[in-house]
Amino acid sequence: MKIRPVILCGGAGTRLWPNAKKHQAKQFIDFGNWTLLGKTLDRVKASIFDAPIISTNAKYLRQVKQHLKKHKIRKFKIVLEPAKRNTAPAILSTALIKDIPNEQPLMFLAADHLIEKVGLLNKAIKKNQKKLTHNNIFIFGIKPKMPSSEFGYFLTKSNKVTRFVEKPKKAKAKQIISKKGYWNSGMFYLRKDSIINNFKKYQPNIYRNCNKAVLKAKYKSNVYYLNKQSFTKAKAKSFDYAILEKTKDINAIKLDIPWSDLGSWKEICKMYGRNKRHYYKKKNVFHRPWGSYVNLFNGKEFLIKELYVKPKGILSLQKHHHRAEHWVVTHGKPKITLNKKYFTMKPDETIFIPLGAIHRIENPYKKPVKIIEAQVGSILKETDIVRYQDIYGRIK
Repeated sequence: MKIRPVILCGGAGTRLWPNAKKHQAKQFIDFGNWTLLGKTLDRVKASIFDAPIISTNAKYLRQVKQHLKKHKIRKFKIVLEPAKRNTAPAILSTALIKDIPNEQPLMFLAADHLIEKVGLLNKAIKKNQKKLTHNNIFIFGIKPKMPSSEFGYFLTKSNKVTRFVEKPKKAKAKQIISKKGYWNSGMFYLRKDSIINNFKKYQPNIYRNCNKAVLKAKYKSNVYYLNKQSFTKAKAKSFDYAILEKTKDINAIKLDIPWSDLGSWKEICKMYGRNKRHYYKKKNVFHRPWGSYVNLFNGKEFLIKELYVKPKGILSLQKHHHRAEHWVVTHGKPKITLNKKYFTMKPDETIFIPLGAIHRIENPYKKPVKIIEAQVGSILKETDIVRYQDIYGRIK
């Protein structure tokens, strides 16, 4: 039996746009002729997978259908949530649709994860298929590249998950990694009957109401419209809290592959930094007295640049009316002014420059400084610079 991939595609992207009235959902953002949902759809074309099921909501239906068409996926099912109820009801509702047999292996994937070395992931999925039972759950862990407070972790004993830790502080993350902890990727692998049995046992309210929502669903053109009256009665809970923290039968599949949920501008900057050759164009290089910058990608309300600050180069002391900035240092040791603070940064360190903050980059050393910068805002032009001091005489 082939594995049925279920893509969870309901996220709003609020972490990237905290002050924006209209959020761009991360899975649909164009990062340069590709989106995270598009990459996820391409992944599930592998021979181990059956036709995908996409769990989303009415707001995203048009974009999901556009992606399916663009990526030439003709066989699919879409399950539409009538209200936000977090991942537990979303996962259960997709599993309950009637064209899934009871012993069907289901692979739950987030629509907004960037995964490289997909072959290793698919090999691990195939290898563990025979180990699936009527009540066990497999979750995928990623070997951490650094202690991060942006991800959840889990600890294991002989590949059995013993403990989950939700987004710890950096010092705690270091301890977890020293105990061979893994990032919790949020990918789950289990059979349909295991989902049903776990929900019946630990979340009878969610099971009862989601079951009614599916039984009363309207079905048209490959889309299940879940019954709103029943679905909204289901408790809003994440799958982690509802099931994973209660059941004892959780197995870990440990992977050492490049993985990111691009959940912060730091992660997005790093992704462009790793792939800058792909985005680099000579015509987008601009020279300044302090060095140069290259526009790597101009997205919808964001712009990614690489700044090159030559030795002894000093940018003007400045602010912006229409944009905030996120910087990731990739080379050298810049001295930073941020309002009344003055400090030195090192490679891999990141800083946020809020809208209207007065700031400056200086390079007093002999080695050049390189910074990947994400500008986020409504106007992303050089005209949105208010200079206070400038050693190159650019203040009129």
